Amino acid sequence: MNVHKLVLFLLFVSALASCTKTTFIETPVLFTDHMVLQQNAAVKIWGKSDAGAEITITGSWGEQVSCTTGKNGEWMAELPTIEAGGPYEVTLSSGDITKTFGDVLLGEVWICSGQSNMEMPVIGNWAQLDNAEEEAANANYPSIRLFTVERNIAFAPIDTMSTIGWEECDPTTINKFSATAYFFGREIHRKLNVPVGLIHSSWGGTVAEAWTSKNSLLEMGDFDATLEHISHMDGSQESLIKQYEVETEQMNLEIKKADIGLDNDKALFAAEDLDDSDWTKIDLPTLWEATSLGNYDGSTWFRKEVTLTPALAKSKLTLQYGAPDDYDEAWFNGVKVGENKAWAELRQYEIPAGLAKEGKNVMTIRVYDNTGAGGFMGEVKDFQLVSDNGKNLPIAKNWLAKKGFDFKDIKTIPVSLTDPNQPTVLFNAMINPLLQYTIKGAIWYQGESNAGRAYQYRKLFQTMITDWRQQWNIGDFPFYFVQLANYQPRNAQPVDDTWAELREAQTMALSLPNTGMAVAIDIGNPLDIHPGNKQEVGRRLALNALAKTYNKEVAYSGPMYKNIEVKNNTIEISFSDIEGELSTSDNKNPEGFAIAGADKKFVWANAQIEGDKVIVSSPKVINPVAVRYAWSSNPACNLIDSSELPTSPFRTDNWKGITE
Repeated sequence: MNVHKLVLFLLFVSALASCTKTTFIETPVLFTDHMVLQQNAAVKIWGKSDAGAEITITGSWGEQVSCTTGKNGEWMAELPTIEAGGPYEVTLSSGDITKTFGDVLLGEVWICSGQSNMEMPVIGNWAQLDNAEEEAANANYPSIRLFTVERNIAFAPIDTMSTIGWEECDPTTINKFSATAYFFGREIHRKLNVPVGLIHSSWGGTVAEAWTSKNSLLEMGDFDATLEHISHMDGSQESLIKQYEVETEQMNLEIKKADIGLDNDKALFAAEDLDDSDWTKIDLPTLWEATSLGNYDGSTWFRKEVTLTPALAKSKLTLQYGAPDDYDEAWFNGVKVGENKAWAELRQYEIPAGLAKEGKNVMTIRVYDNTGAGGFMGEVKDFQLVSDNGKNLPIAKNWLAKKGFDFKDIKTIPVSLTDPNQPTVLFNAMINPLLQYTIKGAIWYQGESNAGRAYQYRKLFQTMITDWRQQWNIGDFPFYFVQLANYQPRNAQPVDDTWAELREAQTMALSLPNTGMAVAIDIGNPLDIHPGNKQEVGRRLALNALAKTYNKEVAYSGPMYKNIEVKNNTIEISFSDIEGELSTSDNKNPEGFAIAGADKKFVWANAQIEGDKVIVSSPKVINPVAVRYAWSSNPACNLIDSSELPTSPFRTDNWKGITE
């Protein structure tokens, strides 16, 4: 080609290119006014435009980068940021199209996720935050920015989500925002004096496998059947609803056949003359995983005989009991008096006139548990027959219990179109859309819903953490989590306990690099699974970040079990991570220690602090071999160090637990 023709060709190509006009620039809802971008990083910014369009991204702090959209119109660029500050503008431009985001801050960006104790807002009907009104009124932090992902599930990864976008933290916006996340962010902001961006994505009552991607769960092998079922959820909404209805009907038929307390719709176990001599004796409230009934999801039947005086039998009676998990049905003298599918709420069922009688009466309750622990929560005083003559009858003690069915025996488990407690569905909908956004790290408060499968959680939790790090593809970013707080009635004697085993599984995740744990064993509420002191929870999470991520000289751990040495009839316990000296929170002798010999029978131990060790013994155990500390849902425990942070619960044995 001669020079003249070459020039004409280049002019033609140039003219053709000039006719390609950019008509739009789109970005995900993560990019709005008031957003926070991670400081001192190459932050990803992405979106869609016309195929072949050149997009220029400019940060008013002095950085600019360009990229060209692909054939599918998608584009992504990495915009360098500088040290924390602002406000700035970020401008996207291509041709005649310009899109600008204002009031942008550079600072520290954290993902905040988990179940209800992360979701719990500063102010809400179910939230009972300590000093809530005062905290909200004082939440004037314009350099803290809030972003909430709305609840959603998806059966395959999606890129879109619903949100109102980034907001400044003030007394109005903070009300519905995660209290734990806010107090964490507030502490980071105060101590570092930098803007903080909090991306909140959580859902109460959810399990960890719902927050984990498919490929990582397949590596575990525990959820293969459900994952295979979910992988076929690609039909129309109408067909999926029909499929769910058919499978639910089939599941209910299988449950009726599997539940030994039922004969189709007839409640055999509610019969007044039933022989229940082989049932398990039990006091309420309790979760059945903490008893000899064992660890299973399904149903459990509870029966109790009560003797009524003539006056009580003739009065207007109400059967009252506390907080079934998940839902219940109740019978009185073989007649059904109520049912309720609300989780963890007080039950009050009126006894129809003429049903109660003088002398012997039989109460029967069937509790159905779909996932996690099952049984009763609440207080002993919640369990009573309430009379309109003011003479109430306590009924918490001396029940009998028997397993009805185990979900492991049910072949048909439908995939719900709305249930968040299914593998991958929350990762797909509420984490996947965030994966490109450049973050500093993550905080996590979850585990209550996996307590019944604590042994599995040992691997599941670490799988989820590793999964997120692989998906974000920015290395082993900081991941800090809350160990479950104390909850439930306090046990009088040492027990095996699902929550203790779950806390142990959480502690094991510290073997992963760049992780940290906020121990909350001393700041829970035995009567409320959602304790109100989220200020301290957030602070303890922030201590981990300040020490491990930001290299501040602060205590963050509290004493951690290191090893033991058996000396005659005593056991000497050594600890790591001691700040200053060991002591107790109430200036009394250490409590919460239990000791056992080779027979594996634990008894309470006498404990004394000697330097940086605790010495335990019991006259009931001549040759001790194992120690447990704070090993129950709501233990009496008081060992701290000079930082006043509590010692994490632990055990020195590896004997088979109730969730193994």
